Parts: sequence; C-alpha cells; structure tokens
Amino acid sequence: MTTTPEAPAQVLRTAYQKAVADYWNKEKDPVNLRLGDVDGLYHHHYGLGDYDPSVLTGPEETRDARIIEELHRLESAQADVLLDHLGPRTPADRLLDAGCGRGGTSVMAHARFGSRVDGITISQSQAEFANEQAKRRGMDDRVSFHFRNMLDTGLPGGAFQGIWNNESTMYVDLFELFGEHARQLARGGRYVCVTGCSNDVTGLRSKAVSRIDEHYTCNIHPRSHYFKALAANNLVPIDVVDLTAATIPYWELRARSSLATGIEEPFLTAYKEGSFHYLLIAADRI
Repeated sequence: MTTTPEAPAQVLRTAYQKAVADYWNKEKDPVNLRLGDVDGLYHHHYGLGDYDPSVLTGPEETRDARIIEELHRLESAQADVLLDHLGPRTPADRLLDAGCGRGGTSVMAHARFGSRVDGITISQSQAEFANEQAKRRGMDDRVSFHFRNMLDTGLPGGAFQGIWNNESTMYVDLFELFGEHARQLARGGRYVCVTGCSNDVTGLRSKAVSRIDEHYTCNIHPRSHYFKALAANNLVPIDVVDLTAATIPYWELRARSSLATGIEEPFLTAYKEGSFHYLLIAADRI
C-alpha cells in the first residue's frame, strides 16, 4: 500500500509534539525491543493478567529469559482484550491504530479480523520499523503505517469502522483527538481506548503520578476528562472496564526482571494508592 509521505513540518506542529517525536525516534528501550524479539510482535504498552509463578523458579541462568517471555505474553494479552472490544469486525472493514508505536496491535488486529489497518505515529523511525515488520509478515498490502499526526491525519472522513488508542491519549488534547476520531469513524463505528488516567480527587496531588508524567514526557488526563471529551464528540460509551487490578501483576513481575527501568515503583504505588487507574473505554459513534 502506498501513501503520500508527509513533511515533518506538516506533522509536528508544536514544540511539544517535536519533543515527543524526538523522544520516540531515539527510544531503544530494551523493555520494548527485547519483549518484541520473542515473536516479532513489538508493543508499546503494558500487560494484563496473572503471571505464571513458575517463571521465577527453575535454573537461574534462564530465569530472566522466562520472565521476558511471560511479560510479552501479558502485553499481547492486553492487546487481545482491546481487540475483543472492537466488536465483530470483518475483512471488509478498515481500522485505525492511533499512536501505533512499532505496530504490534495493528498486526494482531489484521491477523484476527483480516481487516485493512492503518497505523499513525509522529515518530518516523517507528513508522519505518512497523512497515518493515508488516512486510516481513507478508501483510504490507493490508497493514500500513504512516508518519502523521493523529490530531489531523489527512485520512478520509467516515472511512473507518474501528479506531483505537492503546496508551497514546496522554500525549494529546482529548477534545481534539476525539473530534478527529469522530470525523473518521463511520456512523455506528467503534472506538476503543486503553489508558492510564488519574483519579480526579487525588491524582493531581500524587507524587507517583507526577513521576510517571515526567518519565514518559506525557500529560496524564483525569478520568472524567475522557467522558467529557467523548460526549462532546458524539462518542457514546458502551463499556467501561477498570483494568487496574489486572495490570498490577505485570508491574510486579517487570520489577523483578533485568528490564526494570525504575518506573515500576511509581506505577505500583499509584495503582495501589488509588491515584491512578488503568481503564478501557469502548464507545460508539452516533
């Protein structure tokens, strides 16, 4: 699939967007790359579900490899949960992965539904990497990644039956984002978001939440802002799932791996003190 390349000045319109793009263009964090090396699915999000405690036992020399494989299983399980909420999509549908990272969820979506999938990222290096992965899997005629801004993609209106953000909403204004999604979604189309969001009462006072913001150069939104922005853009929530308890095991296991970055403690603290939530929202375009 061929697309018209965008000039960086057209995509990166603010100093903040340029800073975020620069961060992800340079990012080579082993916690993303080594997990993706397990089976070639490269994610940029966290995991769900209980981990197998047997990975912590057995020969010491292979312990870390077992943990890495298990962390990758949990992050792919998270993507499966997101895709479960897209509804019964078909090969005739067109889907959009907004803030696609290195493309893992897009690849899984095509493998499950057979749909055409477009991924959007403001990182040129991520788009190039993801397109290479799609080519290696022989799906580049149906799965394509673009260096574009998800607030103004330039993609056609009403053309998508499903759109998702997998841990990418904290980099943008929600009202702008959901306005663009509403423009692109066909009437009755489904939007799914998985995100970390702050508790409206205690989140802004939490040192742990502030440390997460600083670590990822992002701007975590209060939980209520999601619903205000959805309502303002004709997106009606049909399912809201608090995944906080289900993601804690991932962070506990990651803290015991060689891939720990130091951000594990703030995440665990924020989740357990209730200042930070891990949320899935599915909404329909009316």
